[in-house]
Amino acid sequence: MTYADADAAPLLRVDGLVVEYRHRRSPWGRAAAPAIRAVDGVSLYVGANETLGLVGESGCGKSTVAKALLRLLDPVAGSIVFRGLDIARLPQSALRPLRPRIQIVFQDPSGSLNFRMSARRILAEPMRIAGWDAGRIAARTGALMDVVGLQPELLDAYPHQLSGGQKQRLVVARALALEPALVVCDEPVSALDVSIQAQILNLLKDIQDRLGVSYLFVSHDLGVIRQVAHRVAVMYLGRIVEEGPTAALFTRPAHPYTQALLSAIPSVRAVAGRRRVILQGDLPSPAAPPSGCGFRTRCPAVATLCAQAVPPMAEVGAGHRASCHFAGRIDIAALNPDARAAHAAPGLAGSTQGAQPS
Repeated sequence: MTYADADAAPLLRVDGLVVEYRHRRSPWGRAAAPAIRAVDGVSLYVGANETLGLVGESGCGKSTVAKALLRLLDPVAGSIVFRGLDIARLPQSALRPLRPRIQIVFQDPSGSLNFRMSARRILAEPMRIAGWDAGRIAARTGALMDVVGLQPELLDAYPHQLSGGQKQRLVVARALALEPALVVCDEPVSALDVSIQAQILNLLKDIQDRLGVSYLFVSHDLGVIRQVAHRVAVMYLGRIVEEGPTAALFTRPAHPYTQALLSAIPSVRAVAGRRRVILQGDLPSPAAPPSGCGFRTRCPAVATLCAQAVPPMAEVGAGHRASCHFAGRIDIAALNPDARAAHAAPGLAGSTQGAQPS
């Protein structure tokens, strides 16, 4: 995959990333089950002061990509080049100096905070481990509370004394403690109420404007991705099937799967001729993926070629690519007999839920 529109040296560049989950051999002497390839040749990049949205159904491999980038999982193949250094196979001892530069915000704020520690200790812990002195830690702790909009008196509060939004703000503050260049946001608002989601999304955008941090924003919610991302990469069955600028991908989706996802977003405005696509069948198992195009078992536009070869990434516009033999040349709403008129649903945020019958 080429990146003609990317900077010569983006902050993060991933090429051909492969991650597998391997089974241990049975203690009764039975052979271990075959490895499951959760991520199969993913390539992407994140520029400085940029947000890349990574979106797809549950089980498509997007969270596995996020964990591999932080080396919480070891890749089987591929490269992860961060600031010019390939970290894909560095030993843990060599990764330690780089850890402060790449941080993560997890999905569940309650589960990612130590309930025995006050907010002050939670924020101070990464700085203490990094060897900062007490005075510098105290100053940075106060500054972080201000950055994320938490009142100073909450420094002595424990997680159970904080609301869901306050907990996630604290998680964001902890991720920023060591001044990272890249923050991986793994479904950071999915566990929050809709009103709190908007506050956290606005906070993340404000922090990016103020500090210049870059985000890899993982989500299943296209409505959220549309608000925060400069570019979007769509995953299906362990692979990137479409990638491009947010505006182009949302207005001119080139891959049938992206078209189906976008058709499922509820809207407060009725759009003439807009039809929702109902995909047939279930998501294939990563343990036994289809030959050729992974989406062919559910695609209304499937052809013989789709079973014979994996479609390459094809250019369909400036910085816009899709992995489909017919990229940009089909409209599956016109081909799908189950497509039906979409009804407006006031007050609902966009979601990929409903794109398949599971």
